[in-house]
Amino acid sequence: MKKIVLTMVALLSMTAAFAEGEVDNEAAEAAKYEIRFNMNSLSKSLDLNYDQQKAVGDIMNMFASDMTNAAAASGNERAALRKKAVNRDLAYMRAVLEPEQYRTYVMLLNTTLNNRGFKK
Repeated sequence: MKKIVLTMVALLSMTAAFAEGEVDNEAAEAAKYEIRFNMNSLSKSLDLNYDQQKAVGDIMNMFASDMTNAAAASGNERAALRKKAVNRDLAYMRAVLEPEQYRTYVMLLNTTLNNRGFKK
């Protein structure tokens, strides 16, 4: 009886440890999709005027919302929503920014996405 009880305790503790790792992996994956940005740094990097700052701020808020929605999805749908969010963000930024500013923004966005572990 003692062996059975000890075996069950060991089995349950191993299962709990395994499940804990899964929750941490899901939380880490969702955290990659959490987008925060410093508008002052972005404005300086892109040399934005006042009107561009307002438009870029609105676009970045929409992008952060889209990425949050992608984080809530699962599997292939998550990747598709992320790609859609990035493409939409780039399309709106292209309309607002000058060509040189846009090139700099694309470089910054690619660096950010690469640092978060997203592949192209």
